[in-house]
Amino acid sequence: MDEVVSIYDAHGNPVGEAPRTRVYAEGLWHASAGVLLRSLDGTRIYVHRRAPDKAVFASMYDCLAGGVVDPGETPEVTARRELAEELGVTGVDLTPIARVSWDGTWDGAPLRCHLYAFEAHYDGPVHHQASEITDGWWWTEGELRRHLQDPEWPFVPDTRALLENYFD
Repeated sequence: MDEVVSIYDAHGNPVGEAPRTRVYAEGLWHASAGVLLRSLDGTRIYVHRRAPDKAVFASMYDCLAGGVVDPGETPEVTARRELAEELGVTGVDLTPIARVSWDGTWDGAPLRCHLYAFEAHYDGPVHHQASEITDGWWWTEGELRRHLQDPEWPFVPDTRALLENYFD
């Protein structure tokens, strides 16, 4: 069954909904939200590898647990839902940290997305959703920054763009 997601205009306003396959095939503007999970003391960031059968950015690395905004959801609601689904983390405060509009490509097709990032602090257990994540670990900010500076490292490009100035 094809999931229905919210579609947006180029300025970031929700304008309707469409099946996810159509959004990706036609490069329709949509929105996604994710959470950068830090340790309680702020020194470590959770990094994970996406599952190989994901529709976009399969098997790439990411540091945001997130996904597309569903009809009727706000980016914060989406961020909370995705954090719970992908990492099993609930009951944390979310702080907005970044927002960008990304106009890129994936698999030869345009991919246009308004990206919303939040940050949460947490030291409890992490439980991966197997259909979304194959592995994960904690890195220091320095370790993550070194990897992000390597253009050959297979990191999700929209998260890379979203966090471009975050660590400065």
